[in-house]
Amino acid sequence: MDALSMIDRYEVRLENVFEGPMDLLVYLIQKNEVDIYDIPIAFITDQYLGYLELMKALSIDVAGDFLLMAATLTQIKSKMLLPASPLDGEEGEDPRMEITRPLMEYLKMKAAAEELSARDLLGESIFSRQPSSAELSAAPQEREIKAGLFELIHAFSRVLERISADHRIDLSEERISIKDRITELIELLEVQGSAAFGDLFPKNAVKPEMIVTFLAILEMAKLGLISISQGAQAGALRIFYI
Repeated sequence: MDALSMIDRYEVRLENVFEGPMDLLVYLIQKNEVDIYDIPIAFITDQYLGYLELMKALSIDVAGDFLLMAATLTQIKSKMLLPASPLDGEEGEDPRMEITRPLMEYLKMKAAAEELSARDLLGESIFSRQPSSAELSAAPQEREIKAGLFELIHAFSRVLERISADHRIDLSEERISIKDRITELIELLEVQGSAAFGDLFPKNAVKPEMIVTFLAILEMAKLGLISISQGAQAGALRIFYI
């Protein structure tokens, strides 16, 4: 039985809450420590398509711009496999520049937007208070960064890997409610304040339970009920109740 067939029809729409195709591409390049001017296009294309398949399997709405990016990457991959034309000469342009140029422009715009958003608004923070020594000593050892959709998908794929062969098939007729799972997660986080991403998935859970928990986390993030951070060094995700 398909895992999603046991879950009420539920579709997660990205809208403006999560990232778009450029963000996925940047994420894959950074995760794999790839030089943006020397992208292993076949490898990155395969990973990109893999993420799209997982997103579809999780009922995450894949907008047309994601599919357009997939088509562009596939086309560049095909060009890279073709022998160079004698008409191109030795100075023929690398087909990968078709994606490298917009990537560089996107990164510049994103950096500029982040710089603007980090600036103090007029009239705010004019009289700043220096943190006390006690506050500094209580600060976490590891800097945390905000995690997005693709970090969540990657972490979830790692969670799925821990399902034992004995628990991959579930013949239960019971339907799983995402609404009820959200309620359970809220009750847990209200008590604990935060939790490691992996700890929100029961150790002996079957795949349908894993999927519904993941969809519940996505919906809670969209509703602004939680924030998700990632350790800059260890890379572990943590869910905070807002």
